[in-house]
Amino acid sequence: MKINTVSIVGCGWFGFPLAKQLVKQGYQVSGSKRERGAANKLQRDGIQGFSLDLDNHQFNGQGLEADKFSHHGVELTSELPSQLQASLHTDALVINIPPSIRKLPDAYLNRLEFLKSLMAKHAYQRVIFISTTGVYPATGKPMTEGDAAPHSPSSKILLQAESLFLPDYPTCVLRFSGLIGPARHPGRFLAGKKDLPGMDAPVNLVHLDDCIGAVSCLLSSETISPIYNLCAPGHPSRLDFYTQAAEHLSLELPTFGEELQVVKIIDGSKITKELGFNYRHNSPLDMLDKC
Repeated sequence: MKINTVSIVGCGWFGFPLAKQLVKQGYQVSGSKRERGAANKLQRDGIQGFSLDLDNHQFNGQGLEADKFSHHGVELTSELPSQLQASLHTDALVINIPPSIRKLPDAYLNRLEFLKSLMAKHAYQRVIFISTTGVYPATGKPMTEGDAAPHSPSSKILLQAESLFLPDYPTCVLRFSGLIGPARHPGRFLAGKKDLPGMDAPVNLVHLDDCIGAVSCLLSSETISPIYNLCAPGHPSRLDFYTQAAEHLSLELPTFGEELQVVKIIDGSKITKELGFNYRHNSPLDMLDKC
């Protein structure tokens, strides 16, 4: 397997720095933004930008006829604009679309289904689908990749989203824990809040650096599993972590009450055992200086 070209659908907080890093590694990288102006700016960093609006079915400001892309089992390549083929039909595809399930519960799956129709029957070498550890219930036990369950309406949607791509493409689902990094400092998450539950509950977080490193690892590894968790090995308590995080920014400290919280512990070790991936940030407490 030799991957030379990578397309990233969703060049936002995670996708944009990922794209820049992959360019540095020698990949030819395409990346999408929803607005054409924002997509054009990606060229400055060596990224072939294109705009893709999955809600309104537009590519680079031009409408796409949804009915032409509604049958995934039919070869549609000849009907796709050549620019769209060049942007999406690459060696590898990274799908990085934020769920936003609370605001628009149906929109997420609709976007992904339309994207899948645009992917058509292209022979990708690898599809990496960015998901979340929200698929795991809180049981008090470490959650490994086989423990996902539809324990809530949102988790059901997340699992449906993963299942869209796993059967039809050489897909790897990468489930991120809570994301922190530049412009996403956890000190602001709970600062000043009072009487919070779960003071002893462990936190499950991963740094942007490790998210980028994990995708890079998946692109360069010959044989991979269908699903990996990504979560720092360290799990400090909510009390310790969010107190130190607020102190780090000199913000008002959160306070915790006596209410217990059923805990969730994400085991992110499978990717290290199978692929030799090493977390750069092993403890969320060590990440504070890198946010």
